[in-house]
Amino acid sequence: MRALIVMERARYAIVYSLKDIAGSGAAIKLTEIVSELATCRLSLPGSTCLYAEKLNAIIAGFKEDSIHFNFLDSVLPESVRAYIILSRHSSLSKTPTLTLHYPGNPTDKAEAGGEPFTLAWTWPKVFKLLTKLYYEEASAKGLLEEYSFSLEATHHGPTNLAKPTIFIEIGSSIEQWRDERAQEAMAQSVYKLLKALKRESIPDCKPVIGIGGTHYPEKHTRLQLECEYCYGHIFAKYTFDSLDKRIVLQALEKSLDRIEGVVMLKAKSRIKNVIQEVAAEKGLDVIKFK
Repeated sequence: MRALIVMERARYAIVYSLKDIAGSGAAIKLTEIVSELATCRLSLPGSTCLYAEKLNAIIAGFKEDSIHFNFLDSVLPESVRAYIILSRHSSLSKTPTLTLHYPGNPTDKAEAGGEPFTLAWTWPKVFKLLTKLYYEEASAKGLLEEYSFSLEATHHGPTNLAKPTIFIEIGSSIEQWRDERAQEAMAQSVYKLLKALKRESIPDCKPVIGIGGTHYPEKHTRLQLECEYCYGHIFAKYTFDSLDKRIVLQALEKSLDRIEGVVMLKAKSRIKNVIQEVAAEKGLDVIKFK
C-alpha cells in the first residue's frame, strides 16, 4: 500500500515499450543504477512499474509501441510533470545514431502515431540538459567514434499528452539496439537528469524553436550543445509545404518554458513571412543562420 501512496508524489516518468530492445535494455540498466526501487501497480494490463522515491520517478514499461503511448496521462499519476521515453531509433540507412527529439506531426500526415497537425508539449531547458548529458556519456564511452549524435526534427506520436514528452533513442538497427554501451549511456544520462531535477538544478538558457535543416539538423544540434539556445520543436525543411502559422503558434503555446526566439535556417519566402508575422505578434527574436 505504501508504494501506491508514495507513487502519487512522482514527478517524472521514464517509460519504454517492453518489445523495444533498446528501450527495455536501457531501462534495465537504469534500474541497476537506481537504489531502493519499490514495485508499483498500474491500471493497464501487461505493464510493469517501479518507483524510485529518492528520484521522484516512475520507471514503467508497456506492451504497446512507444509511438502509441497516447494513454500515459490516464495510467500515470497526475503529479507527473514530464515523460522521458527510452526508445530505439529506426532508419533505412541503418547508420549508428544516438538521437533525441519531441513527438508531433506538423503536417497532415500521421503515419506513425498521433494526430495530424498536432504537436506534443515541450520542455526546452530539460531537453537541453538531457542532450548534453547523453552527449557526454556517449563521448566518455567512446561511442562517438562509431555513432553519430543528433537532435531530430519533430515527428511521430504520441501527440495528445498533457505533459512534455521527450524521446531519447539508440539507432538505427538491431545491432545498435542491443549495444549495452549505448544502453548504459542512455541510462546514465537519464539518471543524472533525474538527480538534477530532484535538486532543481537546471541550467538557464534561451528557449527557441527551430525552423529549417534536415531531419537530422546538424546546425540546431550544435547550437543546442554549444550555445545558449535550448530547443522546443524543430521543423525540418520537408515540412515547409504545409507548415503554417497555426503550427508555429502551437509550438510556442505547448512549451513549459516561454519560447523567446526562433532559430531560422534557410527557408522559403512564405515561411520567412510566417515567422516574421508570428515573431512580431509574440515579441520573439528571430535568429538567422545559413
